[in-house]
Amino acid sequence: MSWMKAAGKYFSRTEIALWCSSVALIVLSFCLFDRESYLTLCASLIGVTSLIFNAKGNPFGQLLMIIFSLLYGIISFACAYYGEMITYLGMTMPMAAFALVSWLRNPFKGNRAEVAVNSISGPETVLMWLLTAVVTAVFYFILAYFGTANIVPSTISVTTSFVAVYLTFRRSPYFALAYASNDVVLILLWTLASLDDIRYVSVVVCFLAFLANDLYGFVSWQRMKRRQALG
Repeated sequence: MSWMKAAGKYFSRTEIALWCSSVALIVLSFCLFDRESYLTLCASLIGVTSLIFNAKGNPFGQLLMIIFSLLYGIISFACAYYGEMITYLGMTMPMAAFALVSWLRNPFKGNRAEVAVNSISGPETVLMWLLTAVVTAVFYFILAYFGTANIVPSTISVTTSFVAVYLTFRRSPYFALAYASNDVVLILLWTLASLDDIRYVSVVVCFLAFLANDLYGFVSWQRMKRRQALG
């Protein structure tokens, strides 16, 4: 039980309550609407756990994100959401690996459990949006070639995902807001999928939980930024 005491000291009451409620909601929705796709349940639990670590600026969250991306890519393939599959396996997963290295190399005052918060300049922001436009255009034609279901929201998901992974790699607090935007798109995508198969309601609930966690993550990183600035 020592790990529970350690978790109680490391995470705040708000973070513990957020994680526990997210897990409870995901498990409940699985029991109500699915009861078969244990891979989806496993991915959802790993994903929501990664977010609570990311909110603390802990590199372990990026390691969990790599695992989640792999599982989510498999789930997306089964639903013919090739855009999601390509995005997570070809972009989010490798970028999470780069982010893991970046976070490990930039600890705050030697504390490897907390990354040093970074800010990107105006010119770099412009470059990011230019790269985002190019990636979005390229992916649109790739998704069209594969006959991706719901291609417009799938393409928008590529856009928000790229911005999110770029900002994560650069250790900007705004990565959490970018992921929150991506969550909104994914809620729409999987709501459309659930109209044909009610099992996917559990995936919708998963991303609702992700949305709450990403919004909290942005607030948490803003606090980290202010605290780190004070030394």
